[in-house]
Amino acid sequence: MSKGKRQTEKVTKYRKPLNINLGLVIFSVLFIYIVVIVVSYFKSEHITPYEVSQGSLAVNNVYEGIALREETVVESPYSGYVNYYARENEKVSHGAMVFTVDSTGKLSDLIKDSEGTGTLSDEDMAEIRTDISEFGSSFDPHRFRTTYDFKYSIEGIALKLANYKMLSNIENIFSTSYSDSIDFGYAPEAGVLVYSTDGYEGITPETITPDLMKHEEYTKKQFHSNDLIAEGDPAYKLITSENWYIVIEIDEEKAQELADESYMNVRFLKNNDTSWAQVSVLRQNGSIYAVLLFNNSMVTFATDRIMEIELLSNESTGLKIPNSSIVERSFFLIPESYMTEGGNSDIGGFMRETYMEDGSITTQFVEATIYNIQDGECYVDETVFHAGDNIVMPETGERYPISKQASLIGVYNINKGYADFKQITILAQNDEYAIVKSNTEYGLSVYDHIVLKGDTVTENDFIYQ
Repeated sequence: MSKGKRQTEKVTKYRKPLNINLGLVIFSVLFIYIVVIVVSYFKSEHITPYEVSQGSLAVNNVYEGIALREETVVESPYSGYVNYYARENEKVSHGAMVFTVDSTGKLSDLIKDSEGTGTLSDEDMAEIRTDISEFGSSFDPHRFRTTYDFKYSIEGIALKLANYKMLSNIENIFSTSYSDSIDFGYAPEAGVLVYSTDGYEGITPETITPDLMKHEEYTKKQFHSNDLIAEGDPAYKLITSENWYIVIEIDEEKAQELADESYMNVRFLKNNDTSWAQVSVLRQNGSIYAVLLFNNSMVTFATDRIMEIELLSNESTGLKIPNSSIVERSFFLIPESYMTEGGNSDIGGFMRETYMEDGSITTQFVEATIYNIQDGECYVDETVFHAGDNIVMPETGERYPISKQASLIGVYNINKGYADFKQITILAQNDEYAIVKSNTEYGLSVYDHIVLKGDTVTENDFIYQ
């Protein structure tokens, strides 16, 4: 081999061994898993649970109605200046002196001159303080007409108290030269005095009309001492019976509720007193009215025509749930007589006809959750069967085609981590909550967890909280 000849050398490239960083791999897998979980969490719809609790719900309703009484308007047989001596809301006997009419006006001057000479008794002051307190506690700026009623009431009380004191000196007045110009008005029958009229006298529940129920158009005429009165003009009115009515306008739903009631507890918003009334429903002139008959408290509200009341319904006790949880679901109705058990288990279901590949017919047990049984029919989930499926009674071979459907009111129970429909029976309800019957076979129990917004899930949905 010559010296200049190069020798060819074979060079083999060195390959480094593959070293896997096990810690990095585990970290990457965990990171990807966390990312997937986080993305799934934010993409999934989160369900807010609600824990069922025992509670009560008093369903109260406030109405504005009109008071109707047995009222007699008494007209003056004389002309002149009238002065009242009996107190309003006071019961007078037959033949008692109620007012005088002075044709000259001199008696009014004598009364005015003596108004500052008397003092009010503790009883008189208590009456005025009570009226002021009741007005202050019940004042509503949206019903300002009550301010004028209060004004007239206080004026009337003050004048009548002054006139009442003058009555003790009436003999001295009659001995003057003015006695010939004074005439006397006596009560034609016993009753409670009211010094106002409004045109509702003589109205009964049977003659009520929608126009009379338009309270915003209500007005009344108040009578005062020293007013000039003409012969034949109304002087006052007498309420001659302790029985009286309050009529309120209601809707069909309330009418159905009251149809089963004989008596109703009523709260008067004027003074927060309560009283029991006999209740009846009256339909006439295209409207529905609730007629409340009282046999007490007439004197307390003798001067009130428009009254705000609250109907205190019987308090219902049961399981308290929000209205937002309540949903309605449709089910197939299958006769209970077709229900059987599958194999060696006690799981309920039905035998459904099935067609084999060769065209023969056989039966197959289908497990079915029963949501309710009413009138011999089972409420079965619509996802288990299809309309037109035939089920067979095992004992007789009788066939029943599935087609009939009905709905149930209920909520979704999530105790087991998925949505499970439970039927409810509503006992009472207001705008926010419902009271449902407890300890029912297919219903809820206290401390169950349900979906707060029932329309956000469907049956068997897994719940992400």
